[in-house]
Amino acid sequence: MVRFGVVGTNWITEIFLEAAKKVENFELTAVYSRKLEKAEEFASKHKAVHTFTDIEGMAASGEIDAVYIASPNALHAGQAKIFMQHGVHVLCEKPLASNTAEVKDLIQTAKQHDVLLMEAMKSTFLPNFHAVQQNLEKIGTVRRYVAQLCQYSSRYDAYRQGTILNAFNPELSNGATMDIGIYCLYPLVALFGKPKEIKASGTLLESGVDGQATITLTYDGMEAVVYYSKITSSTLPSEIQGEDATIRIDHIGHFENVSIQYHDSTEETISGPQDNDHNMRYEIEEFVNLIQSGKRESSINTHELALAVAEIMEKARSQFGLIFPADRIQ
Repeated sequence: MVRFGVVGTNWITEIFLEAAKKVENFELTAVYSRKLEKAEEFASKHKAVHTFTDIEGMAASGEIDAVYIASPNALHAGQAKIFMQHGVHVLCEKPLASNTAEVKDLIQTAKQHDVLLMEAMKSTFLPNFHAVQQNLEKIGTVRRYVAQLCQYSSRYDAYRQGTILNAFNPELSNGATMDIGIYCLYPLVALFGKPKEIKASGTLLESGVDGQATITLTYDGMEAVVYYSKITSSTLPSEIQGEDATIRIDHIGHFENVSIQYHDSTEETISGPQDNDHNMRYEIEEFVNLIQSGKRESSINTHELALAVAEIMEKARSQFGLIFPADRIQ
């Protein structure tokens, strides 16, 4: 049994724990929150024995083998490092850190302390993403990757009324690129590697974060276009266009319905059985299995993949002028 602690008592942690119920050898034993009352309430709800309001105390307690970090983006690196320094394995919600310098530091820390570090990006563990990998050769030479995730944020309503919530606060390393653009980029880099060239443009809001952005990435013989937004919505699918056919993905973050469209108008469904109600279970299963097998890095969400995606996001942000406070601490 792997004893887990969680940092963050928000909606994503709730979804994580619901998915974790489907995973063998997962046991929630500890909850961290800045407020004791919140920690106790959350721990009671999820039957965790221990509560903490101090990260160092939780990391050094000996009560957990691993931790899931779902705090604001800007806190990821500092918190993850503390846990790893105390020998605790870290599954950190995406984005792993605010910038590439922090990602590199976390990878080095994981190696120094012989612990597992993995970015909690669920997409690349989904069975239907693996179906894309396995069927990619059917579409011939790939010429274009187009991924979109335009998802109007409910918190933007408050922003438009003059209230800046965490989702639009640059102090927390938030914004469209970090929060949802990463969903477009992870499958791209997992499938095709690092691009040769990156060109980006974005819409900066008055609060100092990007509300939307578009990134064009150039590869040998292929180009990729990813666009995403927290201030508009779209129902368009994402596509991988080959010379012989096109793979169509209903939602780049979920991969629920995936098909191949051939030039003769025939269609082949390649998506199969997948737990879409608890789709975080696959990343949790990977993480638990890695711990129990003594491994220190996922072969799917590798350190190299995490760093490559971080580099793309950092370069894109620099091109449309989005600088976080964390970027200035180098």
